[in-house]
Amino acid sequence: MNIFSRLSNWYFTRSALPYWCILIIDYLTIIFCGYLAYYLFNGGAEVTNHFWTILRDLCVLLIPYTIAFRYFHTYSSIFRFSSFVDLGRLVLAMVMGSVLAYIFYLPLHYFIPAFDNLFLRHYPRLILVILFATSFMCTVRVVVKMIYDLYRTDSYSKRIIIYGAQDGGIGLAKSIRNESPSRYIVRGFISTDPQIKGKWLMGQPVWGDEDIVAVMQRQHASILMVSPLQTQHFREQETLINDLINAGIKIMMQPSSAQEWDGKSELQYNQLHEVDIEDLLPRDKIDVDMTAIGQQLKASSILITGAAGSIGSEMVRQVAYFQPKEMILIDQAETPMHDIRRMMANNFPDIPCHTIVASITNQSFMEDIFLRFSPDYVFHAAAYKHVPMMEDNPAMAVQNNIYGTRVIADLAVKHGTKKFVMISTDKAVNPTNVMGCSKRICEIYCQSLNKAITDGLCMDANGQQAKTQFVTTRFGNVLGSNGSVIPIFKEQIAKGGPVTVTHPDIIRYFMLIPEACKLVLEAGTMGKGGEIFVFDMGKPVRIADLARRMITLSGAKDCEIQYTGLRDGEKLFEEVLNDAEQTLPTKHPKIMVAKVREYNYEKARTDEERLLQASYTYDDMDIVRIMKEIVPEFKSKHSKYEALD
Repeated sequence: MNIFSRLSNWYFTRSALPYWCILIIDYLTIIFCGYLAYYLFNGGAEVTNHFWTILRDLCVLLIPYTIAFRYFHTYSSIFRFSSFVDLGRLVLAMVMGSVLAYIFYLPLHYFIPAFDNLFLRHYPRLILVILFATSFMCTVRVVVKMIYDLYRTDSYSKRIIIYGAQDGGIGLAKSIRNESPSRYIVRGFISTDPQIKGKWLMGQPVWGDEDIVAVMQRQHASILMVSPLQTQHFREQETLINDLINAGIKIMMQPSSAQEWDGKSELQYNQLHEVDIEDLLPRDKIDVDMTAIGQQLKASSILITGAAGSIGSEMVRQVAYFQPKEMILIDQAETPMHDIRRMMANNFPDIPCHTIVASITNQSFMEDIFLRFSPDYVFHAAAYKHVPMMEDNPAMAVQNNIYGTRVIADLAVKHGTKKFVMISTDKAVNPTNVMGCSKRICEIYCQSLNKAITDGLCMDANGQQAKTQFVTTRFGNVLGSNGSVIPIFKEQIAKGGPVTVTHPDIIRYFMLIPEACKLVLEAGTMGKGGEIFVFDMGKPVRIADLARRMITLSGAKDCEIQYTGLRDGEKLFEEVLNDAEQTLPTKHPKIMVAKVREYNYEKARTDEERLLQASYTYDDMDIVRIMKEIVPEFKSKHSKYEALD
């Protein structure tokens, strides 16, 4: 390490320049500027003749200035982090010190005429002292900050451009400049506002968003940091994103799972990360009525099935936020349930939480749970969901998905649950596979049961008219769920490929797990019973394009895409509504109500019971045949069950 580096390391430590040193520097500055002002008015000879008198009067002036410095904390700041706020406080301190000096001087001089001061008697000299000293002290602070910024930037620092020139972008730039040692150098801003284009911010130019790649290449910038305020707009620029990725430019933005920046708290650049594919998928911002949800769930007993799954575990977190009276969490996966127990104990210790390892098909145990806890709300997320697995195991789809739903639904009615919210899937629409058909049969049962309650045909355990409201929610694929395509692609890319895609034209809708769960809560609270709510999933994504973008983002070389053909029961595209169905809007723009045909409860229950009995024969063809009878629109694709159509 050379002499300059050692000196810099010493100088820029907090202990090297204590607060009293800053105060002494300011004192010396005022004294020097006082002599300079006196010299300009009276010449060098007078300065020599009255040297000690000038020094005495300047030292007297330091008393009111010290009071002002103390009041505005000018010597408590750190030079290397000086800002316009600090400089403004310094100016105010100098003005306040001068006013205080006159306030003390005038009565003293009146009662003690011998008391005099060369600068207070001749106020133009004092004005010069104020101007010179203020300018000099500000200059010192700015120069020290510039030297510090230069020192902390090394050859390894990466040049960046910030996408967004409003508060979010400025906050990022300030955060970067305050880091030591600096890993990034801000070389400019990109703004979508034409009024800001061509101007300068924090000493750096502001460009428009017409040709960002060319701008970054001219500036030798390798990273584009996206302001949280521009994240939504940036995701919609698919062409720009592709150009940046193809040019080898890294993108840093707020993680898709992160809480949105509130625009008020201090923004740190390390809240951003190098993007994952989830961050770049286009989607709309989702707002929900948190007040209405809280009013219904607070102080209520909440039961969640499938609580350890991808959707269920997020439901647990979001429901816990509203401080319910107690939570009953059910799942048959022991280790994930242990993780949920620990999460609740650590994050929500004040909420009574019962984590129960059990299958929803265990009717006697489920009965005991409802007897003990009498839940006010049930969120039913438990289900086998993987299409190929259920295609090979239709008996399990019937016993777990269909019968398990009937068990929980019937107990909800019997024990006076206020609302039962079932989480379904877009694969239930015109199903082409066993899993989707099983969920459609669940929808039929819940909807028909709700109609029976409305018609006064169902009683609870006390012999009173049942009041349970059944609400169903449908949505498509959720990002990051267990077994979803993105984690699989990441694993394949890490191994060098190939990345397997079933068909070049296959498309899917995607939604973040937290967003999907927010909509479930919103739909559940707004539902009056009998509705099937469908979610606006946004723009569909071509899976092959998704794979290519992930390969490019990873930087992997010679990683190919291999098309394997559609799997059993797989569609090229998912539907959210049946062709014969229509939707009605709700107060939430992302939630619609599907108008579907109604089913008789007794027939629905009889059909389910017949299907359940068939499942115990484990005769795949016979089980699926009955499923097709119950759901005539179930037409198998790429499956042995096509023979039944």
